[in-house]
Formats: sequence, C-alpha cells, structure tokens
Amino acid sequence: MSTDEAQTKLRDGNRRFLENRSLHPHQTPERRKEISDAQHPFAAILTCSDSRVVPEIIFDQGLGDLFVLRVAGNIVDDAILETLEYGAAHLKVSLIVVLGHTRCGAVTAVVAGAFPAGHMRALVDAIAPAVDTSRGNPGDPVENAARQNVILQVERLRQSRPTLVELHEARQLHIVGAMYNIETGVVEWLPRKKSESDPASA
Repeated sequence: MSTDEAQTKLRDGNRRFLENRSLHPHQTPERRKEISDAQHPFAAILTCSDSRVVPEIIFDQGLGDLFVLRVAGNIVDDAILETLEYGAAHLKVSLIVVLGHTRCGAVTAVVAGAFPAGHMRALVDAIAPAVDTSRGNPGDPVENAARQNVILQVERLRQSRPTLVELHEARQLHIVGAMYNIETGVVEWLPRKKSESDPASA
C-alpha cells in the first residue's frame, strides 16, 4: 500500500465512524487465524493513552491493520522511536501518524504548571517545549499546545537517523500529524510540507 493509499484508508475509516456506518472490518475468527503467523499493518499510529482515543475505532480498522503505540501526551522517547523504526523497517508500514487530541490531560497539566515528582517529570519535560512555543498564541492555550506538540513530535521522527530519515526521503514512508476532536470525532490532518503530495481532504 502506498503512503497516500494508507492515509486515504484512514480518512475513509474516520468518515464512516463519523457517519455511524462503521464496517468493523477484520474482526472475525477467520481474520484471527489469517494473521496468527505474521502481521502486516499498513500504518503506525502514535497516540495518547487517553481512553477516549482508540485508533481502531476512530479509523474503523481491525485486527492486524494498525501498529498502535499509546503513551500519555503522544510523545516520542527512545522506546517509542525504536518501536516505530521496527514498524517502518521490518513491518513495512508506509505511514506513521502522530495523533494528538483535544482536551488532553497531559498537556493541560503542563500548561497549568503542574510539575509532579517521580517519573511524571519526564513526561512534563517532553511536552514543555510545545507549551513554550505556543504560549501567547491566539486561542485556547491547551489546544494550541496539543497541536504544537504533535508538530514537534512529527519533526523529531522525520529527523531521526538513519532509519526513518532514509525511508522518509525515499518516499517509502510518510510521517504526518493529526488532531482528534474527542467531542465531534473528527480527525483533522495537519498540513504536510509543501514539497509532499497529499490526498484530498476529508
């Protein structure tokens, strides 16, 4: 599946979800048997661990379709990066989507200046650059920071050498950002660079 075909497949699935006509594909006993020996997902989704953000439902996909990574704030750390490299280099996914969402609790905490002790500090440090960059922009500070966080995580992945950079530059892989509205169900695709093609918007 080409990179544009993969993104179009996700767009179409989100449209079905919005119109309450989801197909719930690849969820049969036959599908479980079909993929029992190997997996061939067409896209990888890095998203938040928020229980309201479930890629297989949002994009109307099934078993073996999506390579999903979930972590609070949809941030990239070494473990996430290495897992995405595996998905791109070995599973041959043609599309990586960093999917942020509205009303993100992790982003809200950082915007509010909550600096908890323990391991949460690593999460705060990862999101803080997006909060700093978007501070003072018109609109809601949490939504601005959540969007900027997606942009920064996408750029980190696009600059990751050697694996992701090489695949991205060879156009065997696209790395894109999107925002999910937890109230409306709409996935908004953030613009790619001008040099890259983009399928028609939903």
